[in-house]
Amino acid sequence: MERLGRWITSVRVRLLVIALLPMVVLLPLMLGGTMWRWSGKIDDILINKVTGDLTIADQYLRRLVEFSGERVDAVARSTDLRDAITAEGLSAFLEGERQRLGLDFLYLAEADAAGRWPVVTAALNGRWHSAVDIFTAEDLSALDPALAIRAALPLVPTRGAVPTDRSVENRGIVIHSAAPVRLPGGGVAALVGGTLLNQNLGFIDTINDLVYREQSLPEGSQGTATLFLEDVRVSTNVRLFENVRALGTRVSAEVRAQVLDQGRIWLDRAFVVNDWYISAYEPIVDSFGQRVGMLYVGFLETPFREAKRNSALALTGAFLLIALMSIPIFLRWAGRIFLPLEGMNRTMAQVEAGDLQARNNVGGHPDEITQVAAHLDKLLDQVQARDRELRDWAESLEAKVEERTADLREANRQIERTTERLIMSEKLATVGEITASVAHEINNPVAVIQGNLDLARSILGEGAAPVREEFRLIDDQVYRISVIVSKLLQFARPEDYSGARTLIAPADVARDCLVLTRRQLEAAGIRVETRFDSAGQVSMSRTELQQVIVNLVLNAVHAMPEGGVLSVGTEARDGHLVITLSDTGTGMPPEVLSRIFDPFFTTKQAQGTGLGLSISQQLVGQVGGQISARSEPGKGTRFEISLPLAPGA
Repeated sequence: MERLGRWITSVRVRLLVIALLPMVVLLPLMLGGTMWRWSGKIDDILINKVTGDLTIADQYLRRLVEFSGERVDAVARSTDLRDAITAEGLSAFLEGERQRLGLDFLYLAEADAAGRWPVVTAALNGRWHSAVDIFTAEDLSALDPALAIRAALPLVPTRGAVPTDRSVENRGIVIHSAAPVRLPGGGVAALVGGTLLNQNLGFIDTINDLVYREQSLPEGSQGTATLFLEDVRVSTNVRLFENVRALGTRVSAEVRAQVLDQGRIWLDRAFVVNDWYISAYEPIVDSFGQRVGMLYVGFLETPFREAKRNSALALTGAFLLIALMSIPIFLRWAGRIFLPLEGMNRTMAQVEAGDLQARNNVGGHPDEITQVAAHLDKLLDQVQARDRELRDWAESLEAKVEERTADLREANRQIERTTERLIMSEKLATVGEITASVAHEINNPVAVIQGNLDLARSILGEGAAPVREEFRLIDDQVYRISVIVSKLLQFARPEDYSGARTLIAPADVARDCLVLTRRQLEAAGIRVETRFDSAGQVSMSRTELQQVIVNLVLNAVHAMPEGGVLSVGTEARDGHLVITLSDTGTGMPPEVLSRIFDPFFTTKQAQGTGLGLSISQQLVGQVGGQISARSEPGKGTRFEISLPLAPGA
C-alpha cells in the first residue's frame, strides 16, 4: 500500500495524468454527454412521430363518425324512404340500405324514443348527429342477437392491469348515427344506424395501414393500432401469439389512470401485451360526454433501442481503439523524459535499502537532469567512504561492549540462580519448621481425641448405638486432620516420604487407580474411557505415581458434579511415556490455570489444602518428569504427565 501511494504521488504519474486527462476523462465525458443528448433527441423524435400517428388515427375515426352520420342523413332525406314509408315496404328498404351502407343496424325511431340516446334526441329535434356510444348486451340483442354474440369477448388475464372480477366483456362500442325524418302525416321520426366496432378487424387494420404505411418504420419494428372499450382491447392488430390477436387483453393500470380517469393523452413508452412500444393513447368520449374507451397507436421500441445501443457501442469502440493506439505512443515518448529521474529514484531507493554501491552511471547527452545524476553519484561516493569509516569504528566499539555485556549477563544469571535457590531453601526451611511444629501440636490433641473417642465407645458398648453416626463423623474428621498434617509434612520434607524407585508400567498403575476411585466415579455419574497405547516402563515409586494419578482423578470428579466423561490414556512420545487425563468438566479460566501448581492455592475453599497438585509436581519432578495442563472454561481440562522412559523399556 505504501509503495502504491509513492507511485501515485510521483512526478511522472502526476504529469502523465495531466497529459492524459483530456483523452481518458474529459473526452469520454463529452462523448457520454453527447450520446445522452442524442438519445434524448431520438426519444423526442419518436414521441413526435407517435403523436402524428395518433392524430392520423383520430382524424380517421372522426371522419368515420361524421361519414356515418352524413350517409344516414342522406337516406333520411331521400324520396325512396318516404315512398317506402307510404308503400309500407319500410323494413325491406331499410335492410337493403343497411347492407348498401355497410351498417350493422338501421331502424326508424319514433318520437317516444327521445331521451334514450342524445344522438336520437338531436335527430328528433331536427338535426342529424353521430357519435360513439356504448351499447349493453341487452341493447345489442334487441337490435340483432348476432351483434351481442359478436360483441362478447372473454377477458384475458393481463399483467399490470387493474384487478377485476369480470370474465367477459359483453358490451359493444358503436358508431351511432341518427338523422331526422319527416313523416307523411307531418310528424318527426329519427332514422338510426350504427356500426359495431367490437372485433371489427377491417376498421382497425385500415387505421394501421393509414398510419404505418410500408417502409414508414425501420426493419424489425411493427406498427399497431387498438380500439379499447374502457380498458379492454375490443379491436386490435396487436398479437398475443403468432396469428392470434390480443382481443380481450387489458391496458395497464398506469395508462388507464392517466387516459380514462384523468382524460389526458398518453405519449410515452408502454408495455403492450408482451413487449415495449412507443405508444400514444387518447380517450374516446361518447354522446353523453363520458370517457368510455381509448384509441391507441404505437410501434415496437426494440429496433430503436438496439440502434441506439449499437451506435453507443460503435462510438465507444472507436474511442477505445483510438486511445489504445495513441496512448502507448505518447507513453513511450514521455518515458524518455522521465528515465533519468526514475534512475535516480531507483538509486536512492537502493541506497536506502543498504546498497551503498548503487550508482546512476549516466551517459549520453549531458543535459541538466544527467548532470544532476552525475553529481548525485559523486555525493554517494563520499557518503560510502564516510560510512566505511563509521562502520569500522562501530565494529570495534561493539566488540568491546559485547565483551563487557557478556560478562555482566553471566554474572546476572548466576546471581538469579543463587537467589532463587536461596529463596526456595528459606521458604522450604520455614515451611518445614512451621509444619513440624504444627504437626506436633496438632498430633497430640488429635491422639487424645482419638483415644478418648475409642474409650467412650468401649465404655458405652451398645449404649453408643444412638450416637454411632456422630462417632463415625468424629472418626472421619480426625482422619482428615491426620491426612492434612501428612501432606504438609510431605510437602515440607519430600525426601522423608519418597518411596523406593522401581521399574513400573504406568498403564498398569493407571488401571489400578481407576479401580481405587471407582466408587467416587460411579457416584458422580462419570463414564471412563481408556486408551493405553504404550506399555513402556519408567523408574519411579509405584505409590508416588498412584498418589499423582488418584489426585488428578479426584480433581476431575470435583470438576464434573453433573457427570461427564473422563478419558485416561498412555502413549510414547520423544523418549517419554505420557499419561493423559482429560475431563469434560467446567474447565478453568487462564488466571486460575496459571496458579494450580502453587502451594496452598485451591478453588475448593474449605474442602482442600491446595497441596495436591504442588506435591504431584514435586513427585514427578524428582524423576525428571513434568506435569502440564490445558483448560478452557466450559470445555474441560487436560493434564499430561510426561515421565522419562527407563533405558531399554
